[in-house]
Amino acid sequence: MSVYSRITQVAVHVPDGRQTSEAIEDRLRAHSPALRIPPGLLYRMYGLKERVVTGDDVLPSDLASHAALQALHQARLEPGDVDLLLFASVSADVQEPANAHIVAAKTGLTCPVFDVSNACNSVLNALEVADALIRCGRYQQVLVACGEALSRLSRWTMTCRAEMRTALASMTGGDMGAALIVEASTEPGIIASTFMANSTGWPAATLFNPHQAPGRPHALDIDSEQLLASFLGLDTRARQWLKEHDTDPGELSLVCVHQPSVPFVDTFSERLGVRPGTVVPTFARTGNVAAATLPLQLALAGEQDRLHPGMKIALFGLASGASGGVMLINWTASGTEVSRASSS
Repeated sequence: MSVYSRITQVAVHVPDGRQTSEAIEDRLRAHSPALRIPPGLLYRMYGLKERVVTGDDVLPSDLASHAALQALHQARLEPGDVDLLLFASVSADVQEPANAHIVAAKTGLTCPVFDVSNACNSVLNALEVADALIRCGRYQQVLVACGEALSRLSRWTMTCRAEMRTALASMTGGDMGAALIVEASTEPGIIASTFMANSTGWPAATLFNPHQAPGRPHALDIDSEQLLASFLGLDTRARQWLKEHDTDPGELSLVCVHQPSVPFVDTFSERLGVRPGTVVPTFARTGNVAAATLPLQLALAGEQDRLHPGMKIALFGLASGASGGVMLINWTASGTEVSRASSS
């Protein structure tokens, strides 16, 4: 009998803190008085109204652990039922050891663990890894956990407009935890996936290790124009791959796409041929929550009663590097619970 995998649970942990775009601009003016920051700049450029933030004492592993425990509770699973934990995130507590160990210790897991890191595509790549390991019979139950604290990477001090051009996007990062449970199934839930890269675009968005690259700013440095240019062609390849898998983007029931800004999502959806209203919007009220963006959209879709057995769903990942990914999913389990837990 063939073995497949399916996503059975999705949970997100949304901190209570909010920072409006006006508050961000006020703080930026205070830290960078030499620059003129016009009112409404972040909304006009990115469509940002507010972002989710958490306290400085909350670590990425805390956010991931909250979401992981919620997913286990929804599934009525004990920590000992999990065969493998994958930590997949841009944010991290430490460089050594794997952050998955910290999440495992905080959630009581004793299974094997490791990290999957590919910028904002980390969760999508972790799902690919989980699917492959389940299909080959290595594991039955895999937990993917993500903890993002991108608001800490905001670059507040700028001395000129050239610096502002590459620092402004860092003001849109938000904080969130997410978790997904992937289990073995006799039916294909994760149907197929593909990944692609344009690695010459890596300088467009960087976060240097302060210990390995002294003198470099420990904050996100993003040249938005170069980053967008590095994505060119990835959407065409994604559309061709869907065609090869007999999938018309306009006929998909639900589309989850990485959301670094409102204009980006609108443009990407139009180029791909996705029907209006198929994408679950998140950016305006959360900011860019990096690798947690795709599970957040699934959670919101479940909350809005937009997830049902038999639905064909596509997850589109785009990340600095640049990398792209597409995953086709048949939403199979009628008993699947998808919820959003909010606490400070």
